[in-house]
Amino acid sequence: MQNYLFLGLFLFLVGIFLFLTRRNTIMALMGIELMLNAANVNFVAFSQQDKLLLEGQMAALFVIVLAATESVVALALILNIYKHFKTIHLSEINNLKR
Repeated sequence: MQNYLFLGLFLFLVGIFLFLTRRNTIMALMGIELMLNAANVNFVAFSQQDKLLLEGQMAALFVIVLAATESVVALALILNIYKHFKTIHLSEINNLKR
């Protein structure tokens, strides 16, 4: 179980790194997706402790559905931002606001 938890921790840290350091909105979205996948790995790892209960798998399935809807909404926002500002870089959008 420790290997799965370390994998989840690694994925979560890489996701935080991508979200905080990248100025491209698509890369920031990928960082959020990595953090959600890290939560899924941990849910499934903890649910393996009790083979009869499936709460971890159900929670992971819910997170997958949530991530899919979040991706659709975020990509729609990115397309509208690109149509309006002609860029997807977060720092340039912030500068154009003023």
